[in-house]
Amino acid sequence: MKFERSSGILLHPTSLPGPYGIGDLGPQAYQFVDWLASTGCKLWQVLPLGPTGYGDSPYQCFSAFAGNPYLISIDALLQDGLLTPDDLRNMPGFPASRVDFGLLIPWKLTLLQKAFSRFPSASDNLHKEFDYFCAENAAWLDDYALFMSLKEANGGGAWSGWDSSIRKREQAAMDKMRKLHAENVQRYSFYQFLFFRQWNRLRAYANERGIRIIGDIPIFIAYDSADAWANPELFFLDEDSLPTVVAGVPPDYFSPTGQLWGNPLYRWDVHKETGYAWWIERFRAVLRMVDVVRLDHFRGFAGYYEIPFGAATAETGRWVPGPGSDFFKALDEKLSDSRTSEIELPIIAEDLGVITPDVVALRDGFNLPGMKILQFGFDDPKNPFLPHNYPAHCVAYTGTHDNDTARGWFETAPQSEREFALKYLNTDPNHFVQELIRGVWSSVAVYAITPMQDALGLGGEARMNFPSRLGGNWEWRMTEADMSEELANWLMELNRLYLR
Repeated sequence: MKFERSSGILLHPTSLPGPYGIGDLGPQAYQFVDWLASTGCKLWQVLPLGPTGYGDSPYQCFSAFAGNPYLISIDALLQDGLLTPDDLRNMPGFPASRVDFGLLIPWKLTLLQKAFSRFPSASDNLHKEFDYFCAENAAWLDDYALFMSLKEANGGGAWSGWDSSIRKREQAAMDKMRKLHAENVQRYSFYQFLFFRQWNRLRAYANERGIRIIGDIPIFIAYDSADAWANPELFFLDEDSLPTVVAGVPPDYFSPTGQLWGNPLYRWDVHKETGYAWWIERFRAVLRMVDVVRLDHFRGFAGYYEIPFGAATAETGRWVPGPGSDFFKALDEKLSDSRTSEIELPIIAEDLGVITPDVVALRDGFNLPGMKILQFGFDDPKNPFLPHNYPAHCVAYTGTHDNDTARGWFETAPQSEREFALKYLNTDPNHFVQELIRGVWSSVAVYAITPMQDALGLGGEARMNFPSRLGGNWEWRMTEADMSEELANWLMELNRLYLR
């Protein structure tokens, strides 16, 4: 693909409005696409779309290939006859402004189980679609559906606590479990069928209206995932299936003990021996869902931080070389049918944090656009996050899901940075957010993106994620009234002014 000057909105589907406790792939998603098209924006960026687990983080999923069943549209299930209005009679009183996952999850899973119970009497066409889906996705779906069935049978516990024969995937035990849990395996496969059926329709609708979708690939997978269970040889796991080393980042100014993420680390030598087959299939799967991919923690492909499993903090870790250019050469070869100077890998490199020369060389060697966050720029005119320092081949943001909103940042930033920001943007506190967005839109960056919260001028209460906080993240939701004609017209004016 070729990156072309355009703009867009960062909004995870869970944040869409709607009556069912969480944003989903139903009517409000189509309404958002229509509204986005009316702004002249051509990009919709989402977070990872996988099935979330503990903490509700889209960056800690039960599978790198599966979709999130909580995003399945209730309205679409009603239209398909898999649910009836009576099924919604006891719907909880969900808050409109946030996702209450504790209230939502048991209710939604009950509805999905009811939909599955009606599947046997569904149309022949639906059954044919389901059979085709299962056959086409068997490479990951069979293991995922069995993993989720076994997880359910084990009270939701991590796979490290399962019976040894299942943990180590002994053939006789696996055959027995597939037979014993056959109905639940079909149920979890059915949920995936529903998700992808609805998502593919929504994506096609967006593409028809000139909207490209930017997805997200976390570099690391969750330990408690079908991926680690089904492919233990690809990760540093011991005889008891526990990690020997885990991911994180070293101590810095913001975190004196570093960050201990806990994800298992890749045996890159084993991946190389396979031609990076698992990774290539992962990219192919995601690129069947989206048009462009933001590759999270890009620096980890040049060098990653390795922490001994069981360490209390990240202070005892060390830097280890990543797969480097060899990995991206394999990706380039497998994902591109032909290569010219006009064709680029559809990858945005998330190159934030402390970036060393080897990371820059890797990013630039494959002509990948990096990320610029204007919110980070207001301490010095030389700061690379200020628009006058941008290269054209980058993606500029007002902020991301991990940062405070623009208004929230301005209200809490050091006085010197606030004063510099107002001078730089030639504005006053009442118009700071709008001018921050204008600063990104008017820059030379090929893509200009703002979170929906910034487009709406919301404060810190609308922040999506606090990386250091356990619980209470990923909850923010917009309202239908937020998709206003006034906001659409303002964004359209920016897009016309700055040829977006």
